[in-house]
Amino acid sequence: MRGQDGAVRTPDALHTAPRLVRRTWLLPSALVAELEPDAERSGRPPRRTARDWAVDFTCFLLAVVVGLVAAESLGTGEDLPRALLVTDQLLGVLSCAALWVRRRRPLGLAVAMVPVGFLSDTAGGACMVALFTLAVHRPFRYVAFVGGADLALIPLFFWLRPEPDLAYPAAVVFTVILTVAVIGWGMFVRSKRQLMLSLRDRARRAETEARLRAEQAQRLAREAIAREMHDVLAHRLTLLSVHAGALEFRPDAPREEIARAAGVIRESAHEALQDLREIIGVLRAGESDDGGRPQPTLGALDALVAESREAGLKVTLDQRVTDPGAVPASVGRTAYRIAQEGLTNARKHAPGAETEVTVAGGPGEGLTVVVRNAAPDGDVPPVPGSGQGLIGLTERATLTGGRLAHGPRDDGGFEVRGWLPWPGAAR
Repeated sequence: MRGQDGAVRTPDALHTAPRLVRRTWLLPSALVAELEPDAERSGRPPRRTARDWAVDFTCFLLAVVVGLVAAESLGTGEDLPRALLVTDQLLGVLSCAALWVRRRRPLGLAVAMVPVGFLSDTAGGACMVALFTLAVHRPFRYVAFVGGADLALIPLFFWLRPEPDLAYPAAVVFTVILTVAVIGWGMFVRSKRQLMLSLRDRARRAETEARLRAEQAQRLAREAIAREMHDVLAHRLTLLSVHAGALEFRPDAPREEIARAAGVIRESAHEALQDLREIIGVLRAGESDDGGRPQPTLGALDALVAESREAGLKVTLDQRVTDPGAVPASVGRTAYRIAQEGLTNARKHAPGAETEVTVAGGPGEGLTVVVRNAAPDGDVPPVPGSGQGLIGLTERATLTGGRLAHGPRDDGGFEVRGWLPWPGAAR
């Protein structure tokens, strides 16, 4: 089952995606060799699967039955020399035996069956199986060449060896229709296999593109962090360097100036560290929070839930933090963003589902934020570009010293769980 955000699962996801178990014994060996991404290409044909053995035996048995029926009609309906009857039956036996190599040599077998089918009536079933195999395993140009030769020889065959129970036109028309039907059936099977392979290729390309998008989102998040650090910290660190340099080159300065410079250095270092904590807490990939207004903290969670309720989301808030105002601003801001992203995803991917937001923790033990929603009532169309927000939140929580996990639940819902460090009170 897909995650509601459509993102690539991270190693710390709550649930790993189920592995696709292929029952290869139910598939043709040629298709299994194409579907296996890591299959070794040794140049030898793939080994038959259980399904191949069953199909090959059925085709062999069908060709034998058709050959026996044709041999019986030869003995009763046609006045042929015994040598010709023996040759006809011998070619029929050899043709049926040759069907066991039809997967390895489909073109060669089909070409060989053209003159054999013209000379032997008992090889008719084997000729049809060989023509079907050619249509399944080779492009249409080969099928057109061999099938055209078979169709061209049908009128001549019944002219030289008329069917005792059917008129000449009826026998020709029936055999032509049967040959065209066998070719069409084989081409249909080939098209189904090609469709499966094309879907496999599309799925692999989609997985590769999703992984590249996730890597790009992480790279953009890191670039945004680097830009923000440069913009915010460069001024304070430059000021600190200037005053430190003044103290280095003016050790004989008056005591008041030294004290004032030392105070500026201490204040600048403290503010730089505070800014660094703020940057790590508020940066988000592709989005800037510096809008000239106060940034939300954990105390604004009630307003966020109320806003989501007004938007039609069935959400319940379980606030277990006794004093949200005591939570550090950067930690509260990150917790707010986690809850905001979880509610946004629930509104987009599971509209109408019950959603629960739980916030718990305390100083020294950390702050835990959990957003879980039930499964949607019906099928929800995928939202383009989904999953980038959770990728940015994962990067953000990691940089604060916390962690973020997200993934589907056993009941079909989705859960986002974040843990953020909450330092204990200084002693």
